[in-house]
Amino acid sequence: MPVEQRDDQFEQRLGSALRNAGGAFDVDRAALVAGGETRGRRLRMRRRTAVVSGAAAIALVGVGGALVAPWGGDGTGQRAVGAGGTTVGPGDATGTATPSPVSGAQLLASLKELLPTGGQFSNESARGTDARTGPYAYAVYDDGKGAAALSVSLGRVEPGSGRARETTECPDKTLTPYDDCVSSTLSGGAVLRILKGYEYPDRRVDTKLWTADLVTPDGEHVSVMEWNAAAEKDAPISRDEPPLDSGELKTLVTDPAWLRAVNAIPKSTEVETSPTPTAPPAAEGGAILTTLTGLLPAGLDVVSKGGQEAEYGYVVVDDGKGKSFVQINVQPNMSDVEDQLFGPDRNPETLPDGTKVVVRQGIGDDKGLGLIMRTADTIRTDGMRVVVMAFNSGSQNTGPTRATPALTLDQLKAIATSPKWRELVPSTEQTS
Repeated sequence: MPVEQRDDQFEQRLGSALRNAGGAFDVDRAALVAGGETRGRRLRMRRRTAVVSGAAAIALVGVGGALVAPWGGDGTGQRAVGAGGTTVGPGDATGTATPSPVSGAQLLASLKELLPTGGQFSNESARGTDARTGPYAYAVYDDGKGAAALSVSLGRVEPGSGRARETTECPDKTLTPYDDCVSSTLSGGAVLRILKGYEYPDRRVDTKLWTADLVTPDGEHVSVMEWNAAAEKDAPISRDEPPLDSGELKTLVTDPAWLRAVNAIPKSTEVETSPTPTAPPAAEGGAILTTLTGLLPAGLDVVSKGGQEAEYGYVVVDDGKGKSFVQINVQPNMSDVEDQLFGPDRNPETLPDGTKVVVRQGIGDDKGLGLIMRTADTIRTDGMRVVVMAFNSGSQNTGPTRATPALTLDQLKAIATSPKWRELVPSTEQTS
């Protein structure tokens, strides 16, 4: 599985999540997809403003100072890499010397050497550090218990950034089902996350995906993925679990061989000559949750809540009849998709202040779970979109916990049209 097949992982998983949410409810699914595509474009635009160089789906940024090797080294700043014992000294990290490129063949050799002996390899592919789309190594590995796809990808993330935190924190289980996740800080400050989940969040196929992500204080990122099938998608499950357990994943992802490769990724020579677009103002996730909670009807107990740093939040509520998942997006500058989301075919209601409203109820999943989804979707005249959805389940990935969602369409409409959202995203309209 070449890494380029996972380059659009965010968009693929977003699309899958939207399909799970929309199911056979075509009108809302189309609206969600349009909104998701716009959000994806914004995320890419924001990344472009911070990226110094790029490698596949991993942002590469300039890193200064000595690199930290919390899992090994002799304290001198040197780190052994690869089978040949080559070392990278402190000068390589500070820019006084440029390390030689690491070829795809070398990365593949390192991967095969680090896996348990006695296994058979097939479908091998790799890309070196001088590849424009970034380095990786991939192989199908069979230890006698069944074939398993396995890959290593390398890059850098901006230290302390949201992307770095997302890579190393255990995800919200309400949004991302998984069996186990452990995030730990190693000696020297590197953070390691081992996540045992599934290729498909809705588990329509029980292909397991186990990942190990290591991020050092300087932003070096090593990511290992393994499956219990010979391919990530469209391949039958060939074994009960992926071949490497948590200890073996840690040993593989923290091997110093990968750090030389990260250090050898060249800086981009491309210069952006056009003006950098300014990211639209975004509502902060904590404020969204506070506002949403305050707008909930009386009689609902909030049993859990969560969200993202910006634009999204959710609560799970219970009125005594079972849990109900309620999620909201507050998105500025959505005028570019207004015709698609609120065109005449959607039969929108236009309020006196010009806000357009579409409310719908329909099937909330495409897996036959029996979920019902109610939606209130709104857009202000300046393009600020607020869309609220409620389900008759405590999450979008499990079966019904009640007959209908805990909020009515009128209640969802009242939340979505509340003027309080304007306090989170000031209007960008120009007045004459």
